[in-house]
Amino acid sequence: MSTTTDAPFTRTDPALGAFSVRPLDPFADAELLHGWVTHRKAAFWMMQEASLPDVEREYMKIAAAEHHEAFIGLHEGRPAFLMERYDPSRLELVGLYEALPGDVGMHFLVAPSDTPVHGFTLAVITTVMASLFADPATRRVVVEPDVRNTAVHALNEAVGFVPDGPVVKPEKEALLSFCTREQFEAATGLATGLTSGLTTGPTTGLTTGESI
Repeated sequence: MSTTTDAPFTRTDPALGAFSVRPLDPFADAELLHGWVTHRKAAFWMMQEASLPDVEREYMKIAAAEHHEAFIGLHEGRPAFLMERYDPSRLELVGLYEALPGDVGMHFLVAPSDTPVHGFTLAVITTVMASLFADPATRRVVVEPDVRNTAVHALNEAVGFVPDGPVVKPEKEALLSFCTREQFEAATGLATGLTSGLTTGPTTGLTTGESI
C-alpha cells in the first residue's frame, strides 16, 4: 500500500486557511487522541470507554500494520482531526463488497470543539479526500459509516460519495459508499493533482464534531 503522506500534505482553504496532514505518532499523540475518541461526540468511533493505554495500543497496532495507516490533521498548525487510510480488500470490508484496483478505505474524526466553526468539517473531509487522491494509485475512496450517522452521510454526499447500500459488519450496520476521483472533483470543484498545495473554493455546511 503506497503512503499518502511521506511528506506532509498541505491544502489552503480560502475561507478557513491552512490544513495539513502528517503521520500519527502512537506515543506522542496518544494523550491528544484519547481526549478525542472518548468524547461524547465521538460515539460512532466506538472507543468511548478506552483508556490511555488502550489508545496507545490501538495506534501502535495500526503503525505496525501493512495495510492500515493513521494521520493527524492540522488546521493552522494545530491538531484538529484524525484520519485513517486502509486497504478495504484486506481490512474492514473483506468479503462484503467487490474490491477494485485503486480502492482506498477512509475513516476520519474531527476534534471536539466548544466553538464550532461553520464549514469546518466540510473543509476537513475535503482535505482528507484531496490527500488520498494526491496518491496517483487512488482511484476510488470507500467508506462504511454507521447507517445511523446521518450527519456523515450528508457530508459524504457533499464531497461526491454515492451510497451503494447497507452492509452488516460485526460491530455495526454500515452504509457502504463510494467516491471516484471524478466524482470528488465534480462535487467540490477541486482539480486533484499529484502534488500538495491544493486550494478549493469556499466551504459551506457542517460544523465540527462528525466522525466516520
